[in-house]
Amino acid sequence: MGQRSVRANRTIFERESELAAVDEALGELTGLRRGGAERFDRSRGALLAFAGRAGIGKTTLLAEVRRRATALGCTVLSARGGEQEQRVAFHVARQLLQPQLAGSGETDLRASLGSWYDIVGPALGLCAPTGGAPPDQQGLRDGLDWVLTHLAVLRAPMVLVLDDAHWADPESLGWLAAFAPRAEQLPLLVVVAYRPDELPDHAESFKGLPGRAGGRPIDLEPLSAAAVARLVREAVGAHADDAFCRECWAVTGGNPFESVELIAKVRDRGVTPTEPGAHLLRDLAAAVKGSGLVARLERLGTSTVRFAWACAVLGTEIHPLLAAAVAGLGQEEAADAADALRGARILTGAETLEFVHPLIATAVYRAIQPGVRVALHGQAAWCVVNDGQGPSAAARHLLETHPDGDSWVVQQLRAAAEETLRAGAPDAARSYLARALREPPPFEDRAAVLYELGSASLLTEPATTVNHLRAALEEPIADAALRQHIVYRLSQVLAHSDRLAEASDTLAREIRVTDDARVRLRMLAEQFMWDAFRADEPDHPSRSRRLTALADRLGGRDLTERYVIGLRAWDAVLRGEPAHVVLHHAERALAGGLGWAEPDRGFEVPVLVALSFMYADRPGRTEELFTAGIADFERQGWRGAHLSFAYTLLGYVRYRRGRLSEAEDFVRAGLRLAERVGPGTPAHWYAVGILIEVLLARGRITEAARTGEQYSFRAPFPAAVVFPDAQTVHGELLLARGRTKEAAEELSAAGRRLEPRGIRNPAWCPWQLHLARVEAHETPDRAQATAVEAVARARQFGTPSAIGQALRTAAEVSSGADRLKYLEESVAHLERSPAGYELACALVSLGTELRRTGHPGDAAEHLYRGLEAAVQCAADALAETARDELAAAGLRPRRLHSTATDTLTSTERTAATLAAAGHTEPEIAHHLHLDEPTITHLLSAALRKLGTDHTGLKAALSTQDPTPGTPP
Repeated sequence: MGQRSVRANRTIFERESELAAVDEALGELTGLRRGGAERFDRSRGALLAFAGRAGIGKTTLLAEVRRRATALGCTVLSARGGEQEQRVAFHVARQLLQPQLAGSGETDLRASLGSWYDIVGPALGLCAPTGGAPPDQQGLRDGLDWVLTHLAVLRAPMVLVLDDAHWADPESLGWLAAFAPRAEQLPLLVVVAYRPDELPDHAESFKGLPGRAGGRPIDLEPLSAAAVARLVREAVGAHADDAFCRECWAVTGGNPFESVELIAKVRDRGVTPTEPGAHLLRDLAAAVKGSGLVARLERLGTSTVRFAWACAVLGTEIHPLLAAAVAGLGQEEAADAADALRGARILTGAETLEFVHPLIATAVYRAIQPGVRVALHGQAAWCVVNDGQGPSAAARHLLETHPDGDSWVVQQLRAAAEETLRAGAPDAARSYLARALREPPPFEDRAAVLYELGSASLLTEPATTVNHLRAALEEPIADAALRQHIVYRLSQVLAHSDRLAEASDTLAREIRVTDDARVRLRMLAEQFMWDAFRADEPDHPSRSRRLTALADRLGGRDLTERYVIGLRAWDAVLRGEPAHVVLHHAERALAGGLGWAEPDRGFEVPVLVALSFMYADRPGRTEELFTAGIADFERQGWRGAHLSFAYTLLGYVRYRRGRLSEAEDFVRAGLRLAERVGPGTPAHWYAVGILIEVLLARGRITEAARTGEQYSFRAPFPAAVVFPDAQTVHGELLLARGRTKEAAEELSAAGRRLEPRGIRNPAWCPWQLHLARVEAHETPDRAQATAVEAVARARQFGTPSAIGQALRTAAEVSSGADRLKYLEESVAHLERSPAGYELACALVSLGTELRRTGHPGDAAEHLYRGLEAAVQCAADALAETARDELAAAGLRPRRLHSTATDTLTSTERTAATLAAAGHTEPEIAHHLHLDEPTITHLLSAALRKLGTDHTGLKAALSTQDPTPGTPP
């Protein structure tokens, strides 16, 4: 016979294994207190999922979970998806987190949420959205992750219970599905229940569970005949005979909800529970659901039916007075209707009403005639606005109404869309605006609605955004500012969709018809920017001359002027003008401020200005600007493509400084973020290209080739200019793999593409340097000429790193005295540069040449220095080459005075130090502003280098500085 536990007069039968799994999870969660201090081991939490069809007992089981968790002193967060609330963004997230935070005043709430206040506060309904740009969806999820992680640690042990997950809103469900597998790392038990055939695709993680659930959810089975018999006899008496009980089981199929409701009908009707009365059961069972339930409801009277309809339209957490208003009933009449529905086991509750079971709510809702249902939703929209709940609460009802040209409806939907978009739910906002467009809006508002609709689709459906914005421009627009915003947004989305020529043409057309000089300058600045990224720009030299003339006239008095000056600095980098010219314009662009998250502006120009300092051998200044830029992104909640670019390019800065291990960490973090944004995006091209460069520098050629294959890093290359130049990196990779003929073709093609555009700076794109190495195999004279030309261009730019790198290549393709002269000059320049890896390469090459030409003493000095520099850079293959050269000279490598901890990058060291202090991976991720997969990778690398596990981490770090530096 089944295990039994009573809650709210309900008996749970035949759920022994399910409750055992719950008890095991709760035991592990709550049995880990040590000496009164609430510290928890890494495997403390769990994820449990229960799956089953409607009425199988999921809600009853989860109620028992809540009861047991509360009895054990757990903090319980509880939520339930609703069939009518699926379109309400963050409905489930608010149910879970609002009760834990809403009681605090604004000051305490800001203290609790810290930098996440303006990002997650609007999504959770804790504060109004700010006037800035909305967070991206990944940033919002990261914020919700932080809030739940923080609560789980602060109020441990914690149990999160989600019923009817299949009806959760997409924003909440997507977040929870991604977060739930991490519960095992926290003092958190996540328990979900859902109907498996209705669970959306984006919640697949609930179907494949880690840990104790055996890799799959726990399926709930129907009750056996014996269990139904016990239910019958418990309710109507032990005299119920076997035939009657078996018929109860047969007509319900063992469904717990239907069984309980049938038995209640038997008791209410006074049916004798013996075999002669068994023939009545099928008719009674039919009254429990579907048409039978509807017929039973109709017998309760017109007012009661209308009240039930109003409740079904409102969904869950129904306030009686609001339901009365929707139903058009007086207060006393509504109270009588609620009493009747409670008596009929259709509704339950007093101050807040809900349906006894979702099956009943669904049956009642579907029984409403379509015309009446539409009218009730319209009435509900008006009532919730009148009740002070705002346009977002009304919007889901307005979605169910028919278009009727009502400006009030358009007004509410636009207001709801703005609020929802700024809270971080663009999909919901888009559905509201699409409905507003069908209303339709007043003629004079149509362009504005199309613009808002396009803006809501910007991050998720760029092609749709283009269509909406172009349609908006075809409308009569009286407001000049609106037209300008549409043009800016359209050019932006075209550019980000790799349609740079169209972006430039859009701005060019508008520039010709714009009378306002400042607006025209802004549009011209935007056009200059997108043209700078066009790989197929037809007349780059002409644009460069026009840009130079314009920038020299501007003083930088506003953001637009500073953008033009910043683009002038970048153009000087590409063309290889003297570095002091680059630095002059870069400082001018920054003089009045150049934020990375300005409203209605891209982040491209601030990034280009920051990188201008890097190419001009000021990487410290670049890192300062990137640190500030990343802080801007995180304040806005931009943790998708924006943060991917920032991490990737910061990795590139580290690469050019010769800090290859740190560079790899940052680039891999950027690549992981790029993969969340989507394959084939510019963020992918940047990350993969830089990662290949780093791997080649470290000597991991096979891994670099595998990375290129994995991400299809080959032609066709993107229409947008990326850096490092993708085609040049591909040629370098081919050269490293020994495929010289293909490398020559690729690098020559890169030259033919860049030369006509006047892009001739080898510091920005070293295609000539790699081509010279290729040519040296077949045509050494041509190789020397190519290298000498690159040296001349590097000298024109004037940075020690560019000159030193070009001279090293010239030495590589030369011989005799020229080779030695080039190498000595290369080392002299690189010693004055921040290019640590290039210096290591030049030192090893010079030492090798000196050994071969009979200068063993000088050779040893340079090889020893080169070896130490290569080790510090983590250039493993180069270090091995230096050791081989020392051995060939009959010398042993010097013992480097270092410990295992010295091999850690600063990021690895910080992560390891925090882990040794007892911080969890989510906490470390938050501290370092990195995602958890990156933290896992860093800790694994640190443990491997230290030769220990987590238990020995503190001892291994005992000689290390306790406050190591952290990356931005």
